[in-house]
Amino acid sequence: QVQLVESGGGLVQAGGSLRLSCVLSGRPFSNFHMGWIRQAPGKERAIVALIGRSGGNTYYTDSVKGRFTISRDNAKNTLYLQMDSLKPEDTAVYYCAADSGYTLPYRASDYDYWGQGTQVTVSS
Repeated sequence: QVQLVESGGGLVQAGGSLRLSCVLSGRPFSNFHMGWIRQAPGKERAIVALIGRSGGNTYYTDSVKGRFTISRDNAKNTLYLQMDSLKPEDTAVYYCAADSGYTLPYRASDYDYWGQGTQVTVSS
């Protein structure tokens, strides 16, 4: 059974940084495309960033380009999201998710497995 466990969320002032981590267990990490998806209060879940199995392909939603960096360490079964220059509008629950499909998963509904989520709160 695949399990995803996120860590690294918290409260930070605008302009600050946080690094989220996600450890996958139960199946080989390199089998999965991985993504970070966030859900703000009253809004639907939305893709923040994703990374292909080998790490060679990445995608960022426009609002985080130049501020967030997604990466993965297949030897450590770990996914990361470095978040810099944080803004209050980045406040949300951030989920790590895994997809075993063939194509890159650009939609939240594409993902097969989800973590429990970690809260990120950015104060102004």
